[in-house]
Amino acid sequence: MQTEHVVRTFVEYFQERGHRLIGGSTLLPPPGDPVLFTTSGMHPLTPHLEGRPHPLGSRLVNTQRCLRTTDLEEVGDATHLTVFDMLGTWSLGDYEGPQSLEWGYGLLTEGLGVDPGRLHATVFGGDDRIGPDTASLELWQGLGVPVEPTVEDNWWSNGPTGPCGPDSEIFLWTGDTPPTSTPTGDDRWVEVWNHVMMRHRRLDDGSLVPLPQRNVDTGLGLERLAALLQGRTSVFDCDVFDPWRRLVPALWALDEPSLRLVQDHLRSAVVVIGDGVRPAGTGRGYVLRRLVRRVLTVLWRGERSRGLGDLPDELLRHTLDHFRQDVDPGEVRRILLEEERRFGRLLERGRRVLARPRFRGPLEEGDFHYLHDTHGLPRDLVMSLRPE
Repeated sequence: MQTEHVVRTFVEYFQERGHRLIGGSTLLPPPGDPVLFTTSGMHPLTPHLEGRPHPLGSRLVNTQRCLRTTDLEEVGDATHLTVFDMLGTWSLGDYEGPQSLEWGYGLLTEGLGVDPGRLHATVFGGDDRIGPDTASLELWQGLGVPVEPTVEDNWWSNGPTGPCGPDSEIFLWTGDTPPTSTPTGDDRWVEVWNHVMMRHRRLDDGSLVPLPQRNVDTGLGLERLAALLQGRTSVFDCDVFDPWRRLVPALWALDEPSLRLVQDHLRSAVVVIGDGVRPAGTGRGYVLRRLVRRVLTVLWRGERSRGLGDLPDELLRHTLDHFRQDVDPGEVRRILLEEERRFGRLLERGRRVLARPRFRGPLEEGDFHYLHDTHGLPRDLVMSLRPE
């Protein structure tokens, strides 16, 4: 099942159940949101989750592009991407969690053809402040889906303060043999859909107060689900990466982990640029700079002639089109190449500085601070330039 078909099936399924389609926003969160980038579909809807009426009603569905810097170190495994599409549904004070979970089960099994025997769920088991989510537990038991109560794994929050609540996560089995354990005991259970019963707000002192309305907020990673539905072992093997798998290995001879990092970070950099961010030393611009420089560090490892100028226009256009961005690929290329030149100059300066006698031995914390503050050399770059 192609990714576009997954999106269409998802949206139409919930439209038939009274949900209105809303447009996805850029990666830039609304004013006042403390995060650098939109990390989930709920960010643009925060005011409505907190009680403000939405102009399209209380049942919503959409596709939202997201970026998670917390996953940077995990990129390259089978399930994590830096930039990805998230399918989402919302009940703004309308139906409750069991209804959302029942529809989720129906979409997966009837709409998308998932074998019910490959499903497992987890629910919030309760703690000293909030009781167990018995409604979700009973729903899964009634559907015949194995269910595991947890505590920390099934509490969702939007940072240290703000909307939060218990959640129920749906997992899909990816093993070659029948499962013998639960999602917390076997990583072949892959999480595909999170349903958050968003009923609380966490205050600065850590206390919880009820939100004005009882919401349901769900999020489903598109590329992850598409890979599973297509029988692929990795998100990098789903159809949205077809042009990348076809073109990048022919450009640069890289091992599989390096190839995945390069594809993910370049694709992410294109999308970030497409949403108006430019490389900088702080904030969003620093995230973009870090993405590009991590790519160049891999490409230039033992082969300085590799460069971003080799990147085919087809990959730039494919990525911009996939994420619905009306941006000139030539402008994206110009920004990438400018950052490449800047990084090349920094590398040369860094090598000269680190060749000085004072830096030939083990580096202390004060050395890292000096190199950063005086010469603009961040720790990760210094470590990459140090001799083996």
